[in-house]
Amino acid sequence: MDTKILTETVSKLIAKPKGILAIDESISTCDARFEKLGIPTTIEKRQEYRELLVTTPEIEKYVSGFITFDETIKQSTKNGTPFHQVLKEKGILVGIKVDQGLKDFPDSPIEKMTIGLEGLTERLKEYKNLGASFAKWREAITIGDGLPTEACLITNAQSLAKYAKLCQEENIVPMVEPEVLIDGKHSIEQCLEITAYNLDILFTELKKENVFIPGTILKTSMVLAGKDHFPQSQVGEVAEQTLKCLKEHVPLDIGGIVFLSGGQDDETSVLHLNAMHQTGELPWPLTFSYGRAIQNDTLVSFAKNPEDVTTAQTLLLKNAEKCSLASVGQYK
Repeated sequence: MDTKILTETVSKLIAKPKGILAIDESISTCDARFEKLGIPTTIEKRQEYRELLVTTPEIEKYVSGFITFDETIKQSTKNGTPFHQVLKEKGILVGIKVDQGLKDFPDSPIEKMTIGLEGLTERLKEYKNLGASFAKWREAITIGDGLPTEACLITNAQSLAKYAKLCQEENIVPMVEPEVLIDGKHSIEQCLEITAYNLDILFTELKKENVFIPGTILKTSMVLAGKDHFPQSQVGEVAEQTLKCLKEHVPLDIGGIVFLSGGQDDETSVLHLNAMHQTGELPWPLTFSYGRAIQNDTLVSFAKNPEDVTTAQTLLLKNAEKCSLASVGQYK
């Protein structure tokens, strides 16, 4: 482990006023979104859409890193230039999702556990040769009657910690993503309690594995009520409760914190981030790592007219700029 390489990579990823664009949808997830909009679910169409994303002019003004998927990091433009080379030439760092999805947690089938540790070191070496300098591993936490269970939280945190350690041994920055799902009727108070408890467990396990915290990025969901709760959380309330949780339960030496949009609508995810940055100086770098919240308009445009690349890329740039402004509290 070279801590200098890790901290330098983190610094580039969270440099103001930039954030990270997630284009790491699995084949099944990408195809499901395509199908809903009438886009053919073929490898050629996935390549065409992703080429549109990575070649967007001036996206590097607002985005410091792209999180890719196994298929994506190995793809090239129509003229044969590898995607990772296109991004490198723009000064954008390449990230890679390395978990292999979710499976039912034993004795608690509503809960999920993340898999993918088997063969991870070999995959990390392969991705590093393809230009990856950071990685991502996601866990999914459900709030419900008696959920989440402590056993599930600990198991997922242990996997996140082992993944993070393996990444750092290859000088790849680990992004740890303990997502608390927005599904359900839970209140913002319940979300705060669960998120805080899980962060405590996660950082306990990271320390047990001797993970280098300044060379780690936390990708977290915001503290907000479930989507079926009434009333919904207000922007100021989400900002206040999320910052309270992070300040009390995340180490001050964390490399950086980025948010996932996590099912929020596009505008709301931007407003929440903006509100947090308007509260004053924060103890750690805090920015975005959105996928759908930046891509949605572009995907709809692509579905309507895949030949009109300029319009689709303009929409991507516009939404990335919104997030960039919010990451320094200047979105209006």
